[in-house]
Amino acid sequence: MQPKVPAQAGTLESSDALVLVEPVAAGSGRQIELESNVMLQYGSRIRQQVSTTLDRLSVADVRILVKDKGALDATVQARVETAIRRSRQAT
Repeated sequence: MQPKVPAQAGTLESSDALVLVEPVAAGSGRQIELESNVMLQYGSRIRQQVSTTLDRLSVADVRILVKDKGALDATVQARVETAIRRSRQAT
């Protein structure tokens, strides 16, 4: 199931991440944007965590923006999952 409406999860506090999700047209694929203070060191790892979470939730078409402030892997996964679930539940 794909996202239905824009949604977000998380904060811009230290050791957290703000995740913004927007639906896109079917067949558009995943558009993952990442902003992070530790992009050089952990950028690829954060992208991998986002992709893995989207795979687990069966999300193929989405625009997702992650503003990372030093979040751990589990935090990134939780924020992505929460934002996707909020987007799906909105009516």
